[in-house]
Amino acid sequence: MSFILEPIDTVDHIDPAEFREKYLKPRRPLIIKGLTNDWPAREKWTAGYMKETVGKKVVPLYDNSKADPSKPINAKAAEMAFDAYIDLIMSQPTELRIFFFNIFKHAPQLMDDIILPRDLMGGFLESMPAMFFGGSNSVTFLHYDIDLPHIFHTHFVGRKHVILFENKWKRRLYCLPNATYALEDYDVLNPDIARFPALEGIRGTEAFLEHGDTLFMPTGYWHWMKYLSGSFSLSLRAWDASVSRKAASVYNLAIKGGVDSLLKMTFKGNYAQYREKLAVKWADRALAAGKPW
Repeated sequence: MSFILEPIDTVDHIDPAEFREKYLKPRRPLIIKGLTNDWPAREKWTAGYMKETVGKKVVPLYDNSKADPSKPINAKAAEMAFDAYIDLIMSQPTELRIFFFNIFKHAPQLMDDIILPRDLMGGFLESMPAMFFGGSNSVTFLHYDIDLPHIFHTHFVGRKHVILFENKWKRRLYCLPNATYALEDYDVLNPDIARFPALEGIRGTEAFLEHGDTLFMPTGYWHWMKYLSGSFSLSLRAWDASVSRKAASVYNLAIKGGVDSLLKMTFKGNYAQYREKLAVKWADRALAAGKPW
C-alpha cells in the first residue's frame, strides 16, 4: 500500500450556494463537467485553432527531468515555435510541455471565448489566466502554487490524470525547505515505500479530466498531473477571501521564493543535498509522530 486515493467529487452543474458551502469554504476539490457548456472555447479550442491563433511565437518548453540545483525553479529545457510544438504533441509522445503560458498576451481575442465563473466565487485575477500544454508522457511534478490561489483548471482536447493532496500532508510528501514542491526522487504513481516510508497511508484524491471538464482546486492543494494525450488546459486563478491566506501568499512570493532561488544560485549542489536531507528528516519525524504534516 502507498497512497490512499479516492475519486474527486464530480457534478454536471452546481448551485453557487451549494458550491460555497460544500467545496469553497471547506476547501474540497470538485470537478464540474458542465461549467464550460456556454463557453465558445468548448467548441472552438481545438489544437488546430490554437496553432493558427498563436502561430510561430517561440515558447519555452519543460520536461520531466529533475530540477538542476544551479538554476531557478522552472528553468526551460528547450524552446520551439508554438505551431511546430502543437504538431509535435498531437503526432507523437513527448515529455515536452508548456508551463504557465499567458497566451492572451499574444492572442487577446481568446478571452472572448471564456466566461469567468463569478457566480461561484469572486476575486478572479483577470490579468493572470494561464495555459498549460503537454504531450502524452509529460508530467507536472508534485507541488502547490506558491501564491496560494483557488484554481479553476479546465482541460481541452485530450485526457489528463490528476492526483491531489491537502496541504497538511506537506511534510509527509517530502516537501523541500523554502519551497512549494516535493522531493523529485519518487514516482507518484508507484512510490518506493521502502525508501520513502512517510508516503505510506497518505490520503488524496484522483481523477481523469476530459475535454471541457473543470477542476476546482482549492488554495494550497498539492497537485501532480500527467498528460495522457496531446492536450492543453486553462487555469483561472482567484484569491481566497481570508486575510491570513492573502498574507501567506505575500510571504511565499516575497520571502520563500526569493530565498530559495538565492540559495540555489549561491550554493548549487551543496544546497540541494542539504535540503533533500532535511526534507527526509522532516518526513521521518512527522511519520514517527503520527502526524500528517
